[in-house]
Amino acid sequence: MTYDIYISSVLPIGATFALTLWLGNTSYLYISVSFAQMLKAIMPVAVFLLGASFGLEELSMKMMGTMTIISAGVSIASYGEVNFNWIGVVYMMGGVVGEAFRLIFIELLLKRKGLKLDPIIMMYYVSPCSALCLFVPWLILEKPKMDAAVQWHFDPVIMTLNALCTFALNVSVFLVISHTSALTIRVAGVIKDWVVVLVSVYLFADAKLTVINIFGYVIAIFGVYLYNAQKLNEAAVTSASNSTQESQGLLGVSNTTQHKYKQSGIPEMELETIVVRDSKENIIQQ
Repeated sequence: MTYDIYISSVLPIGATFALTLWLGNTSYLYISVSFAQMLKAIMPVAVFLLGASFGLEELSMKMMGTMTIISAGVSIASYGEVNFNWIGVVYMMGGVVGEAFRLIFIELLLKRKGLKLDPIIMMYYVSPCSALCLFVPWLILEKPKMDAAVQWHFDPVIMTLNALCTFALNVSVFLVISHTSALTIRVAGVIKDWVVVLVSVYLFADAKLTVINIFGYVIAIFGVYLYNAQKLNEAAVTSASNSTQESQGLLGVSNTTQHKYKQSGIPEMELETIVVRDSKENIIQQ
């Protein structure tokens, strides 16, 4: 991690992450937790459209159909919301767009530069940057209101537990992916979304589910499932293609090396060792 990479890559990611936290958390002042969770289901649509505009995603009828299903589901869920509030919806959509930009920047600014950071290392670099980006709007927008308030309560226990839960989430994501697969974490994410919706309805009085809410959310989650399945299938095809190319490259190097060293009269056992060594060196160079 160099200074130039931090400024050109980590800083934009930290800024968009701060934007996601700022707008997303502000939406909870206007809409219920369950409804906010339903709106988050439209995330794949935002990521896909932004990815297509940056040349990271390929437009196809199959993917567009999936995006239509997700959008329709979220629209139906919104139509059935009892305590609908446009301000809260706009804030949440802003948070969704911010998160989509963060994911796109990770793809563009880090992966294409060959930097592969696991969630823990990513937090190590991005979190201080995000904290700084959040400090500026807090100083301008929220601190004057806090100073003008006669009394406001800060609960360090709640804030500490909040931070620990966030850290535990990132650690668990890293551990699950390292011990299972990306498919597992995607399935677990869908289950987590349902748990958040149901538990929030039980805990908070302003969170009320209607039949239309549930119907729309089921459609949106089905669309998210199709999106995840398509992305995982694309990843599997790419991985298989890369493996085939490496095998072909190894075979080609082996044949060339054998022909070269046989002319030198090297014994068969030594020849096999040389072939394997030269093949490995060629793959590393590639």
